[in-house]
Amino acid sequence: MFIQTEPTPNPATLKFLPGRNVLGAGTFEARDAEEAARSPLAAKLFDIPGVTGVFFGSDFVTVTKDTAEWAHLKPAILGAIMEHFVSGQPVLPEEHEHADDDAFWEEKDAGLVDTIRELIDTRVRPAVANDGGDITFRGYKDGVVFLAMKGSCSGCPSSTATLKNGIENLLRHFVPDVVEVRPV
Repeated sequence: MFIQTEPTPNPATLKFLPGRNVLGAGTFEARDAEEAARSPLAAKLFDIPGVTGVFFGSDFVTVTKDTAEWAHLKPAILGAIMEHFVSGQPVLPEEHEHADDDAFWEEKDAGLVDTIRELIDTRVRPAVANDGGDITFRGYKDGVVFLAMKGSCSGCPSSTATLKNGIENLLRHFVPDVVEVRPV
């Protein structure tokens, strides 16, 4: 098994491409060992000293580190990912839910929200996945779109610029009622 690695815009996060599906649908993020315990692979990665975050996309794993050096972490991470996929264990239990059921908006804004979600799903998320992260819709109120940044996007130095200059401008262009985009 050959696992490729790619840098991300966040210097504390590295993207690992195992050459196979990681999650068939949805994403998974663990920011501590307790959240990681829901996934055998995430739990193994959190056992590596210096790992502070794990994110699974459709065909990649991103790992976030503390002050440790990638030269020391990368071999252990590659070994844990390879060992996991060779073992045949699932990445997540089958009962893992992919839906974001706690998103909020007023019923009168349902049409706007559908358009916003479609733009995020078709134009924003694929580009963000290339950088090892994800952005999901969390809510809409009074012209403000609330988005959750995950994986390499969470804590990335350029995330504010991405939100304000990229996503906000895109949404304002297609949905004039949008006045601002905020992270949650």
